[in-house]
Amino acid sequence: MTTAAEYHRSFVKPSWFARTEHWLDSKGRGAWVAASLGTLIIAWPIGLAVTFYAIWSNKMFMKSRCCTKSRNHDMHHSSGNSAFDAYRQETLDRLAQEQDDFQSFLHRLREAKDRAEFDQFIKDRKSTTHDA
Repeated sequence: MTTAAEYHRSFVKPSWFARTEHWLDSKGRGAWVAASLGTLIIAWPIGLAVTFYAIWSNKMFMKSRCCTKSRNHDMHHSSGNSAFDAYRQETLDRLAQEQDDFQSFLHRLREAKDRAEFDQFIKDRKSTTHDA
């Protein structure tokens, strides 16, 4: 059941701030940088506020949503050839498994390196305490 407030919210036009933020998000990081620099040049207090907002909300470090959507859409879209789709999915699954295996290998490698450094530290520490 829809309440009156939810019904009203669905027809309310977003504020100019929300529309501007959405437009800048759709254009990507470059738009946020340009907006920050432009407002810094025109009115530095507003420019500082825009810059701090963009950094605080991680807008400066995002990729453009339009590019991400199309890339994700293409990955799950059928080519029309079921044999190719099966091959592509099998290859993507294999690559994902290889990536997971490689990440676990790197984790084990780091742990072994940390263990070797720690053992060397303990060995050096014991030798300096025995010598002193």
